[in-house]
Amino acid sequence: MSDNIKEECGIFGIYDKSNIGNIANQVYFGLFALQHRGQEAAGIAVNRDREITLVKNLGLVSEVFNDNNLAHLQGEIAIGHVRYSTTGNNTPENAQPISVKYAKGNLTVSHNGNITNAKELREKLESRGAIFHTTSDSEVVSYLIANQRLKSKSIEEAVEKVFPMLQGAFSLLIMSPRKLIAVRDRFGIRPLCMGKLKDNVIFASESCAFETIGADFERDVLPGEIVIVNENETISNKKYCSNRSGLCIFEHIYTARPDSVIDGQSVNEARMNAGKMLAKKAPVDADVVIGVPDSGLPAAIGYSHESGIPYGVGLIKNRYIGRTFIQPTQAMRERSVALKLNTLKSNVEGKRIVMVDDSIVRGTTLANIIKLLKKSGAKEVHVRISSPPFIYPCFFGTDIPSRKDLACNNYTMEELRIKIGADSLVFMDTATIDQIAPDSTVKFCKGCFTGKYPCRVPGEHDDKNILE
Repeated sequence: MSDNIKEECGIFGIYDKSNIGNIANQVYFGLFALQHRGQEAAGIAVNRDREITLVKNLGLVSEVFNDNNLAHLQGEIAIGHVRYSTTGNNTPENAQPISVKYAKGNLTVSHNGNITNAKELREKLESRGAIFHTTSDSEVVSYLIANQRLKSKSIEEAVEKVFPMLQGAFSLLIMSPRKLIAVRDRFGIRPLCMGKLKDNVIFASESCAFETIGADFERDVLPGEIVIVNENETISNKKYCSNRSGLCIFEHIYTARPDSVIDGQSVNEARMNAGKMLAKKAPVDADVVIGVPDSGLPAAIGYSHESGIPYGVGLIKNRYIGRTFIQPTQAMRERSVALKLNTLKSNVEGKRIVMVDDSIVRGTTLANIIKLLKKSGAKEVHVRISSPPFIYPCFFGTDIPSRKDLACNNYTMEELRIKIGADSLVFMDTATIDQIAPDSTVKFCKGCFTGKYPCRVPGEHDDKNILE
């Protein structure tokens, strides 16, 4: 079992009004920029003269696509997806985008997030005769929209009717024969933003994808907003927008790429701020500050700046370890960290080290890293974690294990320090974690730290767990 938090999914879409051509190549590069959000499957769907061509499969973007299949993806509108499965098995059928044909044409959907009432919705639909081909909650969304389209004047009207039926997190891209629609749930739990390339309108999970294709960031899609793009105009429907919001704080701690800006806040600056706050909270006499690649590095730099302790490279990441590296024996599992990370011995030998990481899940990975550092001659290893302790599950698309598997529920802080072999261990404060993002235009969901969520979650029958 992995000791790492899994990313969610990444979505990317483009409406080509400038006839730039090679639309699939644009989506391909956009998905490449979002690969960190999901490494299990990838797909691109293209709309040409109301006909959908779809290529998707298990694997990385570079494994699923090649010159031949990209050449066949020609059209005016396209959406793409990289997947990490939080709902539904990791099978080719569950890869996205999901495309459905119905009486009024076709409909294709890419989804980032987790619909918390998907089970109930599926059961109701099945009781009325619906037949599902996947186990993904995204197919439930597709079916609901198609069903409502039969009773509506337009696809956007159908989407507006479906919106209040959905609970949980959903950033959606919906492609109809003539339109591209972007939807963000009313709390904005998952990110979604807009960009422009000439006259072309682009949507992506993160702004870093725009720079990859030479597009300009325009704005974030608002929590609760539905944006409709057709050949003539871009329309914003703010019917479900409100003052409430709950972006997953873990986007700034771990999930997003550091060069992204989400809801007004630079991810890199947020992580550096976390490191500075840790340095103020938990100073220590040390010789060097190092970070655990990759998301721990900006926080380590922030800790160094605030503390005055020099920053150094102590761990080297092997970027060529395959995403499906199999460890069939216990001995091989114990060696997996050494295969992914190596110490830079000259920077750690004889040193008192502050090591900054983004989180502790089960604790096994961090324990192995500390063993590597001490084997390389580190005198002391002081661990600083740029998030609060994980003590509750996530229901919105981040794969945080059940409470019984979380180290911070099984050990006291001192027991956990001993378990991982650290000389000291300090986490970020739950009460102040949102202060790492002072420029953010939205509030945050911190449910995995507090047990308080922006909306109702499965198994809860009252509102005590819902943030005001």
